[in-house]
Amino acid sequence: MRHVELKVSTASQGGHAVVSVYGEVDLYTAPRLQAELASLVRDGAGRVVVDLSGVEFCDSTGMNVLLSAMKRLREHGGTLELAAPRPAVRRILQVTGLDTVFSVHDALPALEGT
Repeated sequence: MRHVELKVSTASQGGHAVVSVYGEVDLYTAPRLQAELASLVRDGAGRVVVDLSGVEFCDSTGMNVLLSAMKRLREHGGTLELAAPRPAVRRILQVTGLDTVFSVHDALPALEGT
């Protein structure tokens, strides 16, 4: 089985954070994403946008990480949104019905309050 590395980077601006994810999110790589999202929750981020444009694959483990982060952010009055999912990831969101649970943007929204 090939092992694809997951890269996660965060850019924060005010109470907003953009988490850019590259690679495949699965059972082996999801803890990396989970740790990044958990630290944003701890730091009190108000709005977190997860940029999925670099994600080729996301399994149920990855979806659960995103869901639990969204729930924790909501408990603290924050939001978690998904941006620019590739067709394969968008299909998973639609099949699981999660496209109605998450706010999903076709492109990365501007962070500034416009």
